[in-house]
Amino acid sequence: TFSLCISHMLLLSPSSALPFEQKGFWDFAMDSMDSDGMMTMMRDEEDGSAFPPPELPTCPFGCQCRLRVVQCSDLGMTEVPKNIPRDTKFLDLQNNHITELKEDDFKGLTNLYGLSLRNNLISKVHPKTFAPLKHMQKLYFSKNLLTTIPKNLPSSLVEMRIHENRIKKVAAGAFSGLVNMNCIEMGANPLQNSGFEPGAFKGLKLNYLRISEAKLTGVPKDLPDSLHELHLDQNQIQAVELEDLKRYKNLYRLGLGFNHIRNIENGSLSYLPMLRELHLDNNRLTRVPKGLPDMKYLQVVYLHSNNISQVGVDDFCPRGFGMKRTFYNGISLFANPVKYWEVQPATFRCVSDRLAIQFGNYKK
Repeated sequence: TFSLCISHMLLLSPSSALPFEQKGFWDFAMDSMDSDGMMTMMRDEEDGSAFPPPELPTCPFGCQCRLRVVQCSDLGMTEVPKNIPRDTKFLDLQNNHITELKEDDFKGLTNLYGLSLRNNLISKVHPKTFAPLKHMQKLYFSKNLLTTIPKNLPSSLVEMRIHENRIKKVAAGAFSGLVNMNCIEMGANPLQNSGFEPGAFKGLKLNYLRISEAKLTGVPKDLPDSLHELHLDQNQIQAVELEDLKRYKNLYRLGLGFNHIRNIENGSLSYLPMLRELHLDNNRLTRVPKGLPDMKYLQVVYLHSNNISQVGVDDFCPRGFGMKRTFYNGISLFANPVKYWEVQPATFRCVSDRLAIQFGNYKK
């Protein structure tokens, strides 16, 4: 698999939350001490040197703190809680009613690796909120009320999910300094092509970018040329023009499903020499795009649910032998008005297995 942005939360899910139970000192001692340590402590207690103990571990009221994971999800919180242990690695604040992030909300949390703020009501972020988080790599900010990308994100950040907010504009330099950023998921925002200022993605060396479920009418310009995966599904893209894909020579997977694409200009796909997967399902294509036989590594092509009425014998496979390095292992053509019994068997001579071809009935 080429996906470099793993969909599953590393933070614990709300369903694993147990009823709140205040831990006493002895519970913490038992967690972190072997039997020898326990015996020493009991001897110390006898001679009066065991108490008061060194600084007691803190945990925000109602939250669960264990193994440097602090879970405060689904508690109706309206702000980031105080007393978060300083050695916290993962902080889960999802499914609350937090409306803003203040300057000192994460003060002292220099070890934080992952932060989930998913499904809150956050519309304001102080420009210095993230200053203490020198080592944070994962930020989950989906399902909030943000209208812009937060400022001064930590340079250590590797993955950011900011899906389903109210972002209409991405300013030039919005991601400046984020040299480690690998993956951005920013779909389901009301973004039009004009919302990306020139230089919006400047400085990023992304592998994975998703801008699905937005209001794009064309492939955005000047996305990072380092991309391995680009997902632009569920937009209003009308066509793929010759220069649209010119920058993305490293692309492995391109998602353009559920758009309004009628035409892919001849030669557009020749700029993607490394492409493995092409998703063009649920569009308005009337023919198989030109250039597929020349794509040496292409293995999966989704063309179902279009208006394709005929398939030519050379639409997928090259004429000569040895031109294509890999065989197809998935071609979907179902829900098109093509009569599959009219398609010549030789059309699929470079497919590894007949089961890899999906035709099927066409329903008006």
